[in-house]
Amino acid sequence: MTSSYDLKTSQRLLYTLFAAQSLSSAAQIAVFTLITISAAQLAGTESVAGVPSSTLTFAQALSAYPIAMVMGRFGRRVGLSLGYAVGILGGLVGMLAIMQHSFPLLLVGAALLGTSRASADQGRFAAGEMFHENERARMIGRLIFAGTIGAVVGPLLVAPSGRLMASLGLPSDTGTWMLMMVFAGLALLLCFFFLRPDPMTIARLLEAENNAARQIEDVGTARPLSQLLALPRVQLAIIAVIISQTVMVVLMVMTPLHMHHLHHPTEAISLVLAAHALGMYGFSPLTGYMIDRFGRIPMLVTGGATLIASCLLAPLSGNEFVLAGVLFLLGLGWNFGYVAGASLLATGLHGKERTRVQGINDTLVFLSAGFGSIGAGALFAASGYIAIAIAGFILSAALIVLVLWYNRPQLRVEMTS
Repeated sequence: MTSSYDLKTSQRLLYTLFAAQSLSSAAQIAVFTLITISAAQLAGTESVAGVPSSTLTFAQALSAYPIAMVMGRFGRRVGLSLGYAVGILGGLVGMLAIMQHSFPLLLVGAALLGTSRASADQGRFAAGEMFHENERARMIGRLIFAGTIGAVVGPLLVAPSGRLMASLGLPSDTGTWMLMMVFAGLALLLCFFFLRPDPMTIARLLEAENNAARQIEDVGTARPLSQLLALPRVQLAIIAVIISQTVMVVLMVMTPLHMHHLHHPTEAISLVLAAHALGMYGFSPLTGYMIDRFGRIPMLVTGGATLIASCLLAPLSGNEFVLAGVLFLLGLGWNFGYVAGASLLATGLHGKERTRVQGINDTLVFLSAGFGSIGAGALFAASGYIAIAIAGFILSAALIVLVLWYNRPQLRVEMTS
């Protein structure tokens, strides 16, 4: 066990990460609430409504591995602080895009937000590595729970922030981008000044203590990346998060445009996305406990089943409360897959290997989600919301099949070692 001082330090750092993640999540979800509508208005066609979300996701994918390498060399504090600084710039560019009615500039702002989010998402790994392996899922879950505070509050600030900007003589749609600037700035200050000592320092001390307790030597050389990616548990972890993220993004980004077609007001769209955010983040501490208690494989299957339920229910009604329930289930299914996958990914890997695999994981995950988001816009324009739900159902069913296939008896020992 770690000393009392080490445990208290880890908990304090977790609270700092929690506060910064809450602010970041609020800003990101607020922007997402209106970004597809803004894109359709600026471009003059709904066929590209998903392009800004895809741009954000591709930027997130392409920057995930370099950010992981920066964190591996300079620490989590530096990487997170730089990411939030990019978020401030992204908020400014997004405001200019709305003011100048420029779709290309909107894409630039989205790309900057993607880079910022790639950095912020590495915080979940920072939270997990500061604690023992049998507590890792719970700590990752606690950090993801931070999104509940921000992501529920974020959509509820969309309308007031729009009215504030309108009262200042600016377009109301600039309000969410203004929130991005302010909240990212606060998160930057929190990480830069209070994330000390660096979480990776705590992780190295904990790893050294674990190695000493098990009477094994410190692993000085990391295994090749190709060897790490050949591990079944790593493959399953990455595949599970890829599918969970893609299904969530594809259905989530098209729901505001679907509701816009049905003439729902901004407040109704905000309510639905707030329910979605609650599903994504609100039960993360419980999810982490269930993973540590019942295992990662059962929770991955539960996640796939929950995603299937959301996809089946999505096209049945245009009522805002029904859609709120659907997107809550969508967020909850994502949560099961995301937390279980993140916990499984770190199993059996030491510090020098974790950052590399985590970076590759995020790159692959968000590239897949980005392509899915682009396809969702075209699919929505061609066949409507029901086609989006069918695509999500197929992917979710594939997740369950793959989890069961990887959990064959001959792989079970390797999966749990």
